[in-house]
Amino acid sequence: MNDILSLSKARKAKERAAKEAAATENRLKFGRSKAEKAKAKAEKSITEKMIDAHKRES
Repeated sequence: MNDILSLSKARKAKERAAKEAAATENRLKFGRSKAEKAKAKAEKSITEKMIDAHKRES
């Protein structure tokens, strides 16, 4: 015989698993590590300095 299965617990477990899968997908899609953020900030800073150096004074 099979074990008794609580339908509400099974439904909630299925919803938790779906939410966890969506969260994992979002972490891969949108998440960046601290090192990646720092690198992007440094590159942006260098780019802004180069642009400011080429501006004409008014």
